Amino acid sequence: MARRKTILATNEIYHVYNRGVEKRPIFLNRRNYLRFIELTNYYRFEHSPMKFSHFKQISFKEKERIFKNLQGTEKLVDVLTYCLMSNHFHFLLKQLTDKGISKFIAKVTNGFSHYFNTRHERSGHLFQGNFGAVRIETDEQLIHTNRYIHLNPVFSYLIKLEDLDDYEYSSYPEYLNKRTGFCNTHEILSFFKSFEDYKRFIWDQADYVETLEVIRHLILE
Repeated sequence: MARRKTILATNEIYHVYNRGVEKRPIFLNRRNYLRFIELTNYYRFEHSPMKFSHFKQISFKEKERIFKNLQGTEKLVDVLTYCLMSNHFHFLLKQLTDKGISKFIAKVTNGFSHYFNTRHERSGHLFQGNFGAVRIETDEQLIHTNRYIHLNPVFSYLIKLEDLDDYEYSSYPEYLNKRTGFCNTHEILSFFKSFEDYKRFIWDQADYVETLEVIRHLILE
């Protein structure tokens, strides 16, 4: 596997992304999307006590106990932002431990690949090589990358802008306080006066679809 060019440093924030091998879909239905989100929530902790496939089999009460015990323990990453599309995913991740992002992405994508291949009766690699990672260097870059990630379903013509609030497979509803989730939204919302102020920022910049499309092309090249 090729050596990574970008050094992943602890306490730094990165835009992390990958897509399906040969640009193939990696999410075929709602269950696939939700499985990936569940894996994200579970494996952000450094000491998840068992494989997620085993975790899924235990009782609801036992799951609650495990998550309660995990709260306050060390995490590999803080998940600031995410968005899942049919053949790729985006994260904004803050690395909290040495090699935290690499460990987190490996656990999530390996767990999802095994699940996907079993459920859809396929074999082989699901994701396209090493994940991409771009270090966030300024506050401006941070909030604009967050906007770019959340607008993905719009400028990919999957949904209309007015339906973005209810896009189920991203962290955007968490940022509007419309859904409880696991993202650290404070890091970005601290730049805005209110949820509505943040929403105006997203909507006001939606006219720059062509610019964002160029950025997306460069990132996923």
